[in-house]
Amino acid sequence: MIKLHYLFILLFMVTTLNENIVQAQTVQKFDWQQLPSIPDQIGFAGSFAGVAGNVLLVAGGANFPDGGAPWTGSKKAWSDQIFALEKHGGTWKKIGNLPKKMGYGVSVNYKDAFILIGGSNEQGHHLDVVKLHYISGKLNVERLPDLPQPIANTSGVLLGDVIYVMGGILSPDSKIAGNNFWKLDLSKENKVWEVLPNLPGEPRMLSVAGSLNGSIYLFSGVALVDGQRKYLTDAYQYTLKNGWKRIADLPITVAAAPTPAFASKNQLFVFGGDDGVLASSAAALKENHPGFSNQILAYDPVKNIWCKSGEIDTVKKGDAVNNPNGSIWAPVTTTLTIWKGNVILPGGEVRPATRTPNVLMAKPTMN
Repeated sequence: MIKLHYLFILLFMVTTLNENIVQAQTVQKFDWQQLPSIPDQIGFAGSFAGVAGNVLLVAGGANFPDGGAPWTGSKKAWSDQIFALEKHGGTWKKIGNLPKKMGYGVSVNYKDAFILIGGSNEQGHHLDVVKLHYISGKLNVERLPDLPQPIANTSGVLLGDVIYVMGGILSPDSKIAGNNFWKLDLSKENKVWEVLPNLPGEPRMLSVAGSLNGSIYLFSGVALVDGQRKYLTDAYQYTLKNGWKRIADLPITVAAAPTPAFASKNQLFVFGGDDGVLASSAAALKENHPGFSNQILAYDPVKNIWCKSGEIDTVKKGDAVNNPNGSIWAPVTTTLTIWKGNVILPGGEVRPATRTPNVLMAKPTMN
C-alpha cells in the first residue's frame, strides 16, 4: 500500500511537470492573411476603424490624391467616406459619409456600435464624437458629447463602459503635445466628458493605448520640443485605485503603431511602429525609405517585462506600390480593431507619405 501511495505521488508530479512544460511552451502566435483592399487606389492613413452590427467599418482618413508627398508639393486631402466589409470573402462597399471629413482620431468598439473621437481635417483639429450603427444594411450616425478640447494624433481605449482619451496635439501648429487625460462613461444617462489629472511623463502624441485586467496602459509616442519630435520609450499603467505608475520601458519607440494594443493571454501586443531612427532623413530618403518596424512586442504586466513576439508577416508578393522588393510593409498611423476574433490593420502609412489600401488580418493562434 505504501509503495502504491508513492507511485500515485510520482505520477502526479510527472503529470504536473508535463503540464508546466506545455504551459511554458505555449506562446501567442499570429496567422497573417490579407482581406480585400479598401476600394481606393492610394489608400488612407489615419482612418477610423471598428465594428458595428458584426460588420467591419473603415471611415475617413487622409492621403495625397495624386500619389505625391509634401516634398513634391502635393497637398494632403481628408476623406469622409465610410466603407463596410460584411464577411471575410466579401467585397468592400461604400455605405455613407461621416458628418465631416476627418482622420487621426480615436476608434472604439462599444457593444454593437463604433465610436469615432476627435481628429483633424483641412480646417484644423476637432472635438466631435459620433457613434455609428449599422443594422440590416442601414447606417445611422448618432452624436455624442463633444470632447473638452479639439484633439488629433491622440490615443484612447475602452475599459468596461468607460472611454479614456490620452494625449495628442491640440492644433496643427502646436509646439508641444498634450498631457490631457479624459474619460466618458457610456453607461450614464447624462453623458459628459470628465477631465482627469494630467498624464505622467512628457506630454505626447502618437502613443499606443491598451487595456487589460482592469488597468489601462500608455506606451511610447512622440513628445514635441519647440515643435521638434522627440521619440519616447517610457510606459505607464493606470488603475482606478492607485492612479498612474511607471512600468518597464519599451525596448524601442513604437510611435504611431496601430492602436490600441491587442490584449490576449494576459499580455498586450504592439504591432510595429516608427522607432524614429530615420525620422530626420525621411524627406531625403523619399521612396528609398526602408519602411517602419515589423516587430511585434509583447508586454507581460505580471513580470513587468517586454519581449519580441514575432513579426508582421509578408502575406502577399509582387506589390510594387508598397514594396518594389515584393512584400507588404508594416503600417503605421492606422487603427487596430478586432473583428470576429481577429486583429485587423486597415490601410495606414507604409513609409513617410506613402499610403496603402491593404487590409491585414492576424488570426491569433497558440504554439
